[in-house]
Amino acid sequence: MKLVPILGIVVAALLVTTPAFAETAPGGGLDRGLIALAAGLGLGIAAFGAAIGQGRATAAAMESIGRNPNSADRVFTPLIVGLALMEALALYALVIAFSLSGRIG
Repeated sequence: MKLVPILGIVVAALLVTTPAFAETAPGGGLDRGLIALAAGLGLGIAAFGAAIGQGRATAAAMESIGRNPNSADRVFTPLIVGLALMEALALYALVIAFSLSGRIG
């Protein structure tokens, strides 16, 4: 069952990399398109990773508070700081994606 997703990823990678060997038009049209594709893909992966991290951190904090309700005030501040740092990493990926696509910088 694990072979199907791996084959899907390999086929997708082959389909995406095939245009990289094509001859570019004057002005680098294909290169800009691939950079935009990479920027969007990187941003999606960063957002997915931040969402997974935030979900797991929140679940762990809620489980900790559920086991020991008196620790809620001690768990809350580190949880908020951790969530803010995870969100900051996703925002850094957004800035990098914009800079790669040529919208800033």
